[in-house]
Amino acid sequence: MPRWTKLASALAIVLFAGGAVVLLDRLLPPQLARYADASTAVLDERGEILRAFTAPDQAWRLKTTARDVDPLYLAMLQAYEDKRFASHWGVDPRALARALWQWLAAGHVVSGGSTLTMQTARLLSPRPRTLLGKTLEILRALQLERRYSKAQILSIYLTLAPFGGNLEGVRAASLAYFGKEPRRLTPGEAALLVALPQSPERVRPDLHPDAARHARDKVLRQLGARGSLSAVQVAEALAEPIPERRAALPFLAPHLAAELAASAAPGSQLRTTLDGRLQRRIEDLVRREPIEEGASIAVMVVENHGRRVRAELGSADFAAPFGQLDMTRAKRSPGSTLKPFIYGMGFDALLVHPDTIVEDAPLRLGDYAPQNFDREYHGEVTVREALQRSLNIPAVALLSRLGPQRFVAALRAAGAELAFDEGAGVPTLAVALGGIGISLRDLVMLYAALADGGWVRLLALRPEETPERAAALLTPASAWYLTDILRGVAPPEPFVRLPLGNAMRQIAFKTGTSYGFRDAWSVGYSQRYTVGIWAGRPDGAPRPGHYGILTAAPLLFKVFALLPADDATLRPPAGMAAKGLPRTLPMALRRLSASGAEPAIGERRPVSPLRILFPPADAKLELAMEDGRLATIALKAVGGTQPLCWVVNGKPVATTREPGEVAFFAPDGPGFSTLSVIDATGERVSETVRLGSAE
Repeated sequence: MPRWTKLASALAIVLFAGGAVVLLDRLLPPQLARYADASTAVLDERGEILRAFTAPDQAWRLKTTARDVDPLYLAMLQAYEDKRFASHWGVDPRALARALWQWLAAGHVVSGGSTLTMQTARLLSPRPRTLLGKTLEILRALQLERRYSKAQILSIYLTLAPFGGNLEGVRAASLAYFGKEPRRLTPGEAALLVALPQSPERVRPDLHPDAARHARDKVLRQLGARGSLSAVQVAEALAEPIPERRAALPFLAPHLAAELAASAAPGSQLRTTLDGRLQRRIEDLVRREPIEEGASIAVMVVENHGRRVRAELGSADFAAPFGQLDMTRAKRSPGSTLKPFIYGMGFDALLVHPDTIVEDAPLRLGDYAPQNFDREYHGEVTVREALQRSLNIPAVALLSRLGPQRFVAALRAAGAELAFDEGAGVPTLAVALGGIGISLRDLVMLYAALADGGWVRLLALRPEETPERAAALLTPASAWYLTDILRGVAPPEPFVRLPLGNAMRQIAFKTGTSYGFRDAWSVGYSQRYTVGIWAGRPDGAPRPGHYGILTAAPLLFKVFALLPADDATLRPPAGMAAKGLPRTLPMALRRLSASGAEPAIGERRPVSPLRILFPPADAKLELAMEDGRLATIALKAVGGTQPLCWVVNGKPVATTREPGEVAFFAPDGPGFSTLSVIDATGERVSETVRLGSAE
């Protein structure tokens, strides 16, 4: 046969064989189902696990790459298992030849000669360790090397290697046996992880610590003899204790993790915006809080810039009854926590200003007669004082001017999801005092807007989420007014209010308590963070004596103490004076009457019965100091015939000549005073009030 014919025949055979290999590779691709069916893991911003879920076969199989583990472990693994992993094509001929010679000489298997690639092939498709099985393993190893990079093959091995029980992969093993990610391992820990996959059940440290120690020490001594570890490293590693119990895998932010995992594909690695270290500290803090059986706590921390959720806790104890209910999403009555937004919209509508006088007096609007939390009336106060003291009547009076439907529509347009009792019609004035349902998540979203000039944006849970501004709920001026007011609220004991000039963080916050003491709230914000706290019973049972300032506010301040440094500077919006409008307000902003609008000037009306509008009968008025003396008390009456003469404790003190005109008198000191007003016809009305010192 001519030489060229022989060459052509040889080339044809090679091409045929090569084609057959390619065809078989395509017809019988590697089975990556076990690798794909990994555990779903929810991660924090640094990639550390918050919570993981078992794979469909109930194994803890956490996807792991070479970047996830300590380089020392990788070096020890390759030095012990496969010294030529970086250079061979899936099979190491020298290792196979050595294994065959040892088998023939000893009459039994001394070493397997398997490369890491061959072990990876066996992990993907487990088979009996027979000659046929070894042959198929070799072919699969060659196939893996043809299809994937060394880094990808190593990742499959690091994910599927068995470590005892239902632990698969280096990451799951490190978390279970050492309680930490495998990024930083001691030589002893790394050696144990190298040894375990060879016989994972026989040398499990939690079941067989002596066998585990023996297997680890064998790895250490061999690597020391080969020069892969120094004598000092080997000696120190041999003295390390063996972990004799298996730790639980991380279980942080369990509610959020379950929410994200529910809509993700199996094996997903879901990175979030949460700070895992902060999350752990907050969960430890809440765990130490004294709460009675059946009660729970929810916490949210949001970074205002970008609205990234930095920590979220749905309940105090996930394992408790109702503990799996995520109370950051439950719609509950917010108590008084929506009052700031009523006043903010009132500022924007030019109905009130922080210095506007409002009457905290008995009020009836239709069939609705709100009362203050303390069941008392406090006379004339400024809007600033009314909000800081969370008085109910002024807030309801202002909402009546705004309109509850308009108020609710604005909150919904900003992205808040609100709920009403079944059968309820349109929103009513009860919205001001908690007659609505809202979640902690949405409440925090609204409060974060106050730190951002009134702009509401959706909260971000994933790094790829960049929420755009959803709505301008308030103007920058109104948001600044509210921040200035809420920073002046007295903090709960034992916390102290810092001077506004202090370089430490200043917190603007509001508390709330729902009807029947069912929900206690506190939401606060600094320039950098917004924090929300809910405390109550998930089943809605009352908790008498538990209200916002006592139950939720102290925890709010404790959470703020865990946060990084903040800026205390309060900067007014551009072009706005340091204190906004001057003290001398326009006539329309000087006073908001709780009793309704006064008739227009010059409007003729029948003479109505004379009655004292302010102060109300049996009211307790707090005495305040002004320029070193007691401040004057306002007097107002409606009805009767002008002029009206005012008499206090038998002494005339003032005369008014126009409807709606306010008179003033200077009190002598605390005690009971009798007030009388006499109109031009001689009609007289009297009442008694109590004057007391401010507490």
